[in-house]
Amino acid sequence: MGIDNNVSVVGNVTRDPELRFTQGGMAVASFGVAWNRRKQDGEEEVSFFDVTCFRQLAENVAESITKGTRVVVTGTLNQSNWETQDGDRRSKVEILADEVAPSLRWASAEVRRNEPRGGGERGGNPSSGNSGASNAGAPAPAPAYDVDEEPF
Repeated sequence: MGIDNNVSVVGNVTRDPELRFTQGGMAVASFGVAWNRRKQDGEEEVSFFDVTCFRQLAENVAESITKGTRVVVTGTLNQSNWETQDGDRRSKVEILADEVAPSLRWASAEVRRNEPRGGGERGGNPSSGNSGASNAGAPAPAPAYDVDEEPF
């Protein structure tokens, strides 16, 4: 039985998201988040995290957040190990984001719903099983609601 390594981090974006696309056309966005922790002696300790987003979440993040934005990031931890040309071993832990949202504690945000892209395209990490064919270019039909029914 596996245990998920879910994590939530609230912090400030340290660099604008970098949006790129894989050869297969999947969007990938990377950015940094930092948060400060005040120690008992009054000193502050800063922690830095690299965050990676995939698919529609990546495109939304690249369009919506900038350096300095306070965000809430939830996702899973992923550790990478490698060896430098000098033979030194290095490792890095990053967050593979499932959700990224603005923190509304000291700011407000305007939420604009994106049109569905169809085909089960969602913004999770690539191992979440959210792959599927997209009906790009074909608008999704508007949902039909009863006159007395609220749309939520």
